[in-house]
Parts: sequence; C-alpha cells; structure tokens
Amino acid sequence: MKNQDSDTAAITNVLENNYFKGIHEGDVELLGSAFHPETLLFGDVKGVPYAKTLEQYLEGVKNRQSPKDSGKPFKGEIRSLHIVNSIAVAEAKVVMYDFIYHDMLSLHKINDQWLIVNKMLTDTKP
Repeated sequence: MKNQDSDTAAITNVLENNYFKGIHEGDVELLGSAFHPETLLFGDVKGVPYAKTLEQYLEGVKNRQSPKDSGKPFKGEIRSLHIVNSIAVAEAKVVMYDFIYHDMLSLHKINDQWLIVNKMLTDTKP
C-alpha cells in the first residue's frame, strides 16, 4: 500500500505541477517535462481528428496565447487514476478557453520517474 500511495502522490505531482501548470502558463519546458520524448497524442478537437507528436504539440502550445494570458478561466482536475505496477492511466479534465478538454493519459514509471507516454483527448462545450 505504501508504494501505491507514493506512486499516487508522484503522479499527482507530475500532473498538477508540470502538466496542468505547464498548459496554463504556456511553459513548454515545464509541460514537456511531464512527457516521455516519444509520446504521441491522438483524439479530436472541435470534431476534427487530431494526431501529433510531442514536438508538434509543444510547438502549438508555444505559439498560442496561454490560458493564463487569455484571462479566461482555467482548471485542471484529475478525475481518476488507476495504477498497476509501473503503468498507470489517468483521466483528466482541463477547462480552458471556451472548452472542456477530456484527456486520457497513459503513464509509465521509467527510471523511478512517472512520465506521460500517450495522450488521447477530446473536447466538449461547457
């Protein structure tokens, strides 16, 4: 149980302090630190299929106005977390701009560090 608690705390830390904060502030270095370098992202945005490499995703974040600078509400929330040994799946909800993003994040513990290795996403209107 102790390992489960420490892994839950470690994943929560990565998601709250690197992933959500990096998205909110548009800080691609901080955001990128939450991901494995070979992460792929899939889903749909505004009903349009979405497939990007991590590099393409971070470039998009870099070239857009950050949610923080937009003045619009932002909230990142971990909805669920399931951990088995060195793998985990987190469901996250990110409210930003005029959308609610639903993220399914696969994580893997590599060299004692939890990293997002795959992101699937879709968006809905509030």
